[in-house]
Amino acid sequence: MEPIVITRRDLLATSAQSIGIAGLAAVLGAGQLGGEAAAATRPLAAKPPGFPPRARRIIHLWMNGGPSQVDTFDPKPALEKFAGQRPDSANLSTERRTTGLMPSPFRFTRHGQSGIEISELFPYLARHADDLCVIRSMHTIAPLHEASTWMMNTGFQQPVRPSYGSWLLYGLGSLNENLPGFVVLGGKPVNGSSHWSSRFLPGIYQGCHVSSNDPRKVLDNLTSPLTAADAQRQHLDFAQRLNSLHLRQRGEDHALTARIESLELAYRMQTASPEAFDISLETAATHAAYGTSTKGHPGNVARNCLLARRLLERGVRVVQIYTSPGGAGWDTHSDNSNQHKSLCAAVDQPIAALLQDLKQRGLLEDTLVVWGGEFGRTPTTEGKDGRDHNHYGFTMWLAGGGVRGGMVFGATDEFGFKAVENRVHVHDLHATMLHLMGLDHEKLTYHYSGRDYRLTDVHGRVVKEILA
Repeated sequence: MEPIVITRRDLLATSAQSIGIAGLAAVLGAGQLGGEAAAATRPLAAKPPGFPPRARRIIHLWMNGGPSQVDTFDPKPALEKFAGQRPDSANLSTERRTTGLMPSPFRFTRHGQSGIEISELFPYLARHADDLCVIRSMHTIAPLHEASTWMMNTGFQQPVRPSYGSWLLYGLGSLNENLPGFVVLGGKPVNGSSHWSSRFLPGIYQGCHVSSNDPRKVLDNLTSPLTAADAQRQHLDFAQRLNSLHLRQRGEDHALTARIESLELAYRMQTASPEAFDISLETAATHAAYGTSTKGHPGNVARNCLLARRLLERGVRVVQIYTSPGGAGWDTHSDNSNQHKSLCAAVDQPIAALLQDLKQRGLLEDTLVVWGGEFGRTPTTEGKDGRDHNHYGFTMWLAGGGVRGGMVFGATDEFGFKAVENRVHVHDLHATMLHLMGLDHEKLTYHYSGRDYRLTDVHGRVVKEILA
């Protein structure tokens, strides 16, 4: 069948007002309407993994700004012993000038049967010590928020490459085609949407940022005030038929394909989204456990953690939660200790409640939980009482999803500056995340601009030592 060329004169001569949407669709040509044709391709349909997965979904608890490892999960008694001194091992270049070693004022104690040492700043989370795999030997490339945030999200320190969430959707599809497969909650980090971009992957795999958990406000124009559902379907079918004809004339066009697929997803979301995003449907006991009634940032984190569980439960493949109280988040260049008190208090109860909730519902065993920032902070002092960026060694923890709980992996030097034992690069973390989801990071590729790209580029190893 030859492509059908629709001119402005054709549309005026056979307008929807004169013959109706269905009649105009018939004028455009027989066969499936655009919406049905687009739906038939089902780009979000679940795809089989390359091998049996340990995890089916991921939630990334993003502490944007960079939390201090020596104040949270990596105790360093030597900081007290050599306070104010600057040993040779501290002479590493960071973003800003620092001076002597600054001890942490927070007490570390052992928790759970595993005896993992956790700071007093996390009394709720400490109850889940036996679920945590604490990686104390993370490292990345640069001490800059922009480069390190891109690295953690896309595997590259330059803009813009596909995010790991988009790679996962590309490789595995979604578990619910009526909701976005990749949802981002909370405040935007520096450079915003570039961190959940699909870039050269099909646009339907881009992350969907949601800044409100009110089901009436979470997405604009969720329902039409002018058109009933059946008529809206007809209007959309007509628009999609035009889009499909346009696509046939233009050939491969990612932007147009993404528009066609996104319109279909938006139509389906009208039914699924209000219920999924309505946390008022949860019990009073659940709200109390998360602390959703708390005012300010702690309440926002709590509501986002609860919403994340609802989304994961309904088949969303990847959820990220950005926590950035006061705008700067965990970027504590001054008043590090007091800031960490309030920052940890804001996330401690909600995250612990999320782990407990996932466990009680049987979701933790196949949900990979990832906690951390783009880098850590220096054990040396910036100014009077701050800590600078530190990319040489920092801490992240994982839970659930096929990871060994109750273990510490890797180590930094005696002061907590540089990873020195069982070092784990961000590429290794990504390789491990993909492996847990049933994907080989070396085989998940996309051909673009004359070469095959992958999330881990030419790097990365699966950290098998932390697998259950």
